[in-house]
Amino acid sequence: MSVGAVGGFLVGYAIKKVMKILIIILGFCSVAVSYLGFSGIINVNFEKLTTATSGLITQASGVLSTIVGGLPFASTFSAGLAIGIIKG
Repeated sequence: MSVGAVGGFLVGYAIKKVMKILIIILGFCSVAVSYLGFSGIINVNFEKLTTATSGLITQASGVLSTIVGGLPFASTFSAGLAIGIIKG
């Protein structure tokens, strides 16, 4: 039981740290694309961009639920994951 909780905590902590870095990178990229589109340097199809990014988010959440759902110690892992995300 404690192995699942500790493992969940470590995974949750790592996920939160990686997500912070990815959000910063995506933020800079979106600002750059918006600026270049506003300046007329490039033409941006924002509807297609929104569709593509929402698909990635859906896929990522599906993978995470599959991983957590398939573990025999899912309850303690989930609790540890939640605590790791909160503390991270």
